[in-house]
Amino acid sequence: MSGPSPAAAPGSSSDHYLLRRLSAFDGTLLTVGSVLGSGIFLTGGAVAAALPHASLILLVWLAGGLLTMAGAVTYAELGTLFPRAGGLYDFLKEAYGPIWGFLYGWSAFWVIMSGGIAALAAGFAEYLGVFVPDLSTHHMIASLSVGSATWELSSGQIVAAAAIFALTAVNYLGVRQGATTQNLLTVLKVGSVLVFCALGLWLPAPLARGPSPPLAQGSLAALFGVAMIAVLWTYDGWYGLVFSAEELREPERSLPRALLAGTLIIMVLYLLLNFVYLKALPIARMAASSRIGEDAAAALFGPLGARLLSAAILVSIFGCLSATILYSSRIYMPMARDGLFFRSLARIDPRSRVPARSLWAQSLWAILLTLSGTYEQLFTYVTFVVVLFQVAAGIALFVLRRRRPTLPRPYRAWGYPVVPALFVLASLLLVGNTLAERPIESIAGLGLLALGLPAYAFWRRRAAASP
Repeated sequence: MSGPSPAAAPGSSSDHYLLRRLSAFDGTLLTVGSVLGSGIFLTGGAVAAALPHASLILLVWLAGGLLTMAGAVTYAELGTLFPRAGGLYDFLKEAYGPIWGFLYGWSAFWVIMSGGIAALAAGFAEYLGVFVPDLSTHHMIASLSVGSATWELSSGQIVAAAAIFALTAVNYLGVRQGATTQNLLTVLKVGSVLVFCALGLWLPAPLARGPSPPLAQGSLAALFGVAMIAVLWTYDGWYGLVFSAEELREPERSLPRALLAGTLIIMVLYLLLNFVYLKALPIARMAASSRIGEDAAAALFGPLGARLLSAAILVSIFGCLSATILYSSRIYMPMARDGLFFRSLARIDPRSRVPARSLWAQSLWAILLTLSGTYEQLFTYVTFVVVLFQVAAGIALFVLRRRRPTLPRPYRAWGYPVVPALFVLASLLLVGNTLAERPIESIAGLGLLALGLPAYAFWRRRAAASP
C-alpha cells in the first residue's frame, strides 16, 4: 500500500485515471449539494419535540454543525493523503487492509449508495406529486400478485426512475457537464433558502409567542443526545467530495477548502432556517410538525408560500440526487482496479473521461430498487453498518498517523487529536442510538455485510489467478 500514484497527478491523461477538472468552487457546491436535500425541512419537528426551548434548539443545530466540521477536518487529511477516487473505500483499505475497503464498497453498491439514490428519487417524485398528483408515489398504475406477495407500481416510481436515468445521462457526458448541472441546482436551491430566510426574518411574526412546553422526562444530556441524532442525520452527505478527490485540481489545497467551506455554508443555512421556524411557529406546533418547512412558510406567507417552498424542496432533492449520483459512482472503479469487483467497472470512457460503466451500473441497480420498492427495507437494515463505517473511517486517521507517519501530509487535521476524536465520539453516538432503536435491523445489517465475505474471497482468488 502506498500514497497517491504519480499517474494520478493533476493533468494526467492516463487512461487509468480520471482527469482533474474540478475546482475548489465546484467541490464546495458539491459538498453543499450532497447535504441540502429535504432533511432540514422535515426533521426540525423531531428536534423541537426533544428540546422544546428556542435556545436549546439553536444550540443543538450549532453543535451538530461543529461536530460535522470536525468530521470534515478529519476527512480532509485522509483525502489529501490519498487524493484518489474511492473515498472511504481507500481510507479503510489503507488503514485496515483490503477486505475492509471491499466490504464498504460492496455495501455501498448494493444498498448504501444505490438505496440512498432510490430514496432521494422517490422523495423527488413525492414532492412532484404535490403539483401533479397523477405523478405521485400514491398513484398506482399496475400491480402483480405472485402467491402471497404483491408488487405494485406507481407513477411516482416511474418518475423516480426517469430522474435517476436523466441525471446519470448528464454525468455520463463528462464530469464538467455533471458538475455544471450540479452547480446550477445548488446555486438555485441555496438562493431559494436565502430568499425564504430573508423574507421570513424581515416579516413580522404571525403569532404572539406562548410559553415553551416543559422538557420531556429524562436528563437534559439524554434529550440533547436524542435531538443530536436527528441533527447529525440531517447533516449526512457532507463527506461526498472525498469520493471525487481524483478529479479535483490541486487536491492538497482545494479538498480541505471545499469540505470546510461547504460544511460551514450548510451550518449557516440550517441556523438561519431554524431562526425562521422559531419566528413562524410556536414551539409546541413545531414539535408536532412532520413538515416544518412548509408549515412555517404557510404561517408566514399563506398557502401560496407553502407551495413555493415545496417547489424549492423539489429542486433541493433533485440537486442532492444529482450530487449523490456523481460522487458515489467513483467508489466502484478503484475496487475494480484492485481486482475486487467486476473488471469492466474500472474502465474510463475515452471521450467523456468518466467511469461510465461504474456510473451506469450503480444507477441501473438503483432504478431496479426504485421500481421494486424494496430500497426502504434494505436501507433500514444497513443503517447500523453505515455508521460503523463512519466510526472506522474516523479512527483510520489515528491508525495512519501511527503506522505510516512518513507519508506526506499536505494538510494535517486541525486540533488533532481532540477534534477528530470528537467526530469519532459523535459517530459512536449514532452507533449506540441506532443499535438501541433498531436492534433487529442492526443485526440483520451485519448479516447483509457478512454476505460480502464469500464475494471477497471469490474476487481475491480471481485476481490471484489473473496473469
